Amino acid sequence: MPLITFIDSSEKTTVIDADTGISLMAAATTNNVNGIVAACGGACACATCHCFIQQQWLDRVGQPDSLENEMLDCTETERQPGSRLSCQIMLSEEHDGLVVYIPAEQ
Repeated sequence: MPLITFIDSSEKTTVIDADTGISLMAAATTNNVNGIVAACGGACACATCHCFIQQQWLDRVGQPDSLENEMLDCTETERQPGSRLSCQIMLSEEHDGLVVYIPAEQ
């Protein structure tokens, strides 16, 4: 089970043991991580699970596909180089230690 650290805009840190094979969004919502709204339930249709991935993790989480890229242009908080929709990141053991920043607004 990968250990994932979420840091919200007030710098509150939440560390969870996430199941593999589920999305980062599902891991966050299942563990009541503050700031991941996930209004569409993971359908890549609302951009309310926007998060920022640290630069050193971008290769391991992969690049957004074209649909996610379009949705990232609709986020409430301005897109950054490490912006991803957490519903589009499927967790595996290689994500152990991942640090995810949550924007102030979704």
